[in-house]
Amino acid sequence: MSSHEARTELPVLPLLGEDDAGPANRSVSSRRLPEWLKRPLPESGGLGLTARLVADLKLETICESGKCPNRSECWTRKTATFMVLGETCTRPCGFCAVPRGKPEAVADDEPERLAEACARLGLKYVVITSVTRDDLPDGGADHFRRCVLAVRERTGALVEVLTPDFNGDTTAIETVLAASPEVFNHNLETVARLQRHVRRKSQYEVSLKVLDHVKKARPDLKTKTGLMLGLGETTEEVLETMADLREVGCDLLTLGQYLRPSPRHLPVDRYLPPDEFDELGRIALGLGFLDVASGPFVRSSYHADRLAHAGE
Repeated sequence: MSSHEARTELPVLPLLGEDDAGPANRSVSSRRLPEWLKRPLPESGGLGLTARLVADLKLETICESGKCPNRSECWTRKTATFMVLGETCTRPCGFCAVPRGKPEAVADDEPERLAEACARLGLKYVVITSVTRDDLPDGGADHFRRCVLAVRERTGALVEVLTPDFNGDTTAIETVLAASPEVFNHNLETVARLQRHVRRKSQYEVSLKVLDHVKKARPDLKTKTGLMLGLGETTEEVLETMADLREVGCDLLTLGQYLRPSPRHLPVDRYLPPDEFDELGRIALGLGFLDVASGPFVRSSYHADRLAHAGE
């Protein structure tokens, strides 16, 4: 999906902190976290309430399965990103803490249980994601559709979907779009050169085609994607990726620091300082994204409700 013009016309800007990306800052997974990645423990607030509710209704959240660093903050605010279609993924991505292997059968009553949880929490904005289910004929697309419809019917909430790539199957994408989510999110995760290393069975061009198809099929619907930084990408590659995303009309972008979930996962190449994230965010807005969340702790659905209202 990339055009040669998009790649050659991009300025390669020296980002703050880039000169410090030498050996001392590389292969840093075993080093202490920099000060900007240390956070105080939040007050308990609604954390226990959300955890008990999710457990009671036998639901999964990417907050827990993905070991999100923001889960305490978000749960205290009584928000969560729900993960449907089970807790076992069919793809062995090198960055992700979600278990992989043979997935369980799809729970037919999950849309209703999900809607019940959203109603009890009084949510006005709901993010629904899933593991990748390559074992299912439609990749789980119809289950996504049913979940969106159930949540909206029960709560009236706005809904964002964060989907797998469905192997580029446009029929599956159309099935999800039939439920008319407010935001369609599909993560690119990293730059083109690192796709096979980071995502392994996923492809850069397929992900771009998913976002492209959604925007062409539903120009009124906001498309969104996210990148993890600190995996070994260069500044120029990040800028090229942003240009590719704008070429397919992507509206919203999240940029966050990759944090290694365990020693079995890919190591961190570099910890980007906050001012470098700020600079990347400014560049992205200059390229035409409606809104950008860029920072060390930013994740795909962090403050998703704010980004969803961009441009209104």
